[in-house]
Amino acid sequence: MLTEISLKGYQDSDGKFNRLPGKKQKKKLDEMLTVLASKFELEKEYTEIEVNEILNLYHSFNDPATLRRLLYGTKVLDRTLDGRKYWRVG
Repeated sequence: MLTEISLKGYQDSDGKFNRLPGKKQKKKLDEMLTVLASKFELEKEYTEIEVNEILNLYHSFNDPATLRRLLYGTKVLDRTLDGRKYWRVG
């Protein structure tokens, strides 16, 4: 799969993402978000805590809030207005 090769420089020896791609690396960031989005089931609601716990399984730079915001900002995840429930957009 192309994703694993192109994101290799962003993963540690355990396969976790160890940093975010820079601003000029939009394609790599999009690929990273696609990989992370695949960890969420369609039509399932998650609490903010559950989203953070899932994201923490796949990154090692200890910033689930930024990843969560990126997933929401790119419309990969949607949420309620109060931010209590999240779900993957199909």
